[in-house]
Amino acid sequence: MTAPDRAKLIAELSHQARVSTLWTVLLHSAIASRSGINVTDMQCINLLQLRGPMTPGQLAGAMFLTTGGAITTVIDRLEKAGMVRRRRDDHDRRRVLVEATEDRPVTELGERFRPVAETYGKLLDGYSDEQLALILDYLNRTNANSPEVIEQVKRLG
Repeated sequence: MTAPDRAKLIAELSHQARVSTLWTVLLHSAIASRSGINVTDMQCINLLQLRGPMTPGQLAGAMFLTTGGAITTVIDRLEKAGMVRRRRDDHDRRRVLVEATEDRPVTELGERFRPVAETYGKLLDGYSDEQLALILDYLNRTNANSPEVIEQVKRLG
């Protein structure tokens, strides 16, 4: 592949990544709205499901929110909606942990992602194992670099 062809390919990949991000944000906004929460709240639940219970400070740091007011407001909203609960840490009773519930509001939220899983599952069926491994490698690399990219963006002012 020539350098100009590679540059065009990379430019098209960049463009399609931008389009994919747009659709993902719109999808998450639609699902959150349908669930009666906002996108930040939904991503807090997602993070708690992925990583398990966290202290409010850990959750704030992982979500790039301020500790205190912002994260407390999010946790309060989600607790009122029945999507998270606060509990004492079994190992250190002074610490409070926030965990996603498995109650109906959270299971309903998960159900709203079923069309996504079904559609993307069908798309992935069309790829070879080698292609799937390549896609997985790309996603692993972008996910590993995303926290630093967020920090860089925040430093831009």
